[in-house]
Amino acid sequence: MDKYVCTVCGYIYDPEQGDPEAGIEPGVKFEDLPGDWVCPICGAGKDDFEKEE
Repeated sequence: MDKYVCTVCGYIYDPEQGDPEAGIEPGVKFEDLPGDWVCPICGAGKDDFEKEE
C-alpha cells in the first residue's frame, strides 16, 4: 500500500499503521480515508498530501 506525505509538515500517512488517534484502523488505504480526515500534526486536508515516491 502506498504511503502519502503531507506537503505542509512532512507527516507520512502509512496505511499499515493507520491513524489510531483519529479512529483509523491499520490497513485503511489513503484513498479510503474519510473526506474530512486531516493531518494529525498540522490539520492539513487530504488535498495537501502527495504519494510518497
